[in-house]
Amino acid sequence: MERAIGSERFRDLTVEAFVERLASSEPVPGGGSASAVAASLGAALVAMVAGLSAGRERYAAHAATHLEAGVVGRRLADRFLALADEDAAAYAVFAAAMKLPRGTDDEKAARGEALRSAARVAAEVPMACVEACLELVSATEALAGRSNRNASSDLSVASYLAEAAARGAAENVLVNLPSVGDPTWAAEARARVTALLGRVESLALATREAVQAGVERDPLPAGALLPSGAAAVGGTVPGPASPPFAGRSPD
Repeated sequence: MERAIGSERFRDLTVEAFVERLASSEPVPGGGSASAVAASLGAALVAMVAGLSAGRERYAAHAATHLEAGVVGRRLADRFLALADEDAAAYAVFAAAMKLPRGTDDEKAARGEALRSAARVAAEVPMACVEACLELVSATEALAGRSNRNASSDLSVASYLAEAAARGAAENVLVNLPSVGDPTWAAEARARVTALLGRVESLALATREAVQAGVERDPLPAGALLPSGAAAVGGTVPGPASPPFAGRSPD
């Protein structure tokens, strides 16, 4: 969980300024924002590889995949940067709840409810990051063996960044679950993030294996990287229209 730094967005900082903030003793930015920014870099690499492949006669059979991957990569790069800020905002709400008075029983009850609500949001935001990482490795896997070979190592890098980001975000999901105060919801969230990580790791590994094989793969059908065609790429992948994890609604 992290808090926002005023109204400033992390995307508006220079790389050096963000790293300096990350290295400081301030609580933000921290692991949640760092994970999202790392994933954004992976998504940017996907867009780059797609761009380096588009329009080349040698890879013309995969033109639809290049077009879709470029769109997905740029959209996810923006989404991950937004998630970095959302994670910071989630911390701000939790930090404010921590400072609520607790002198009376009513105040303690109100503070406890505020903390539980804030913890749930602080778990949902990194869960959304893990879900987006799954879409990212779906794109890397789709491009592997279907894109410019001179940029194939960049796909491996993107898959590593996505996998690391997913693991980092998952840690932020898990650390908040004990504070949610809803064992059923927490169990569902734990199961969800575990399943997502397994799928991310599988597609990330498949990406790197395809890159290492160096063999051109069969073209994917047009729309394979869109929600309706996700099953064509390494199994099932949530599309951008998929709702974020919400778990069981409170009674």
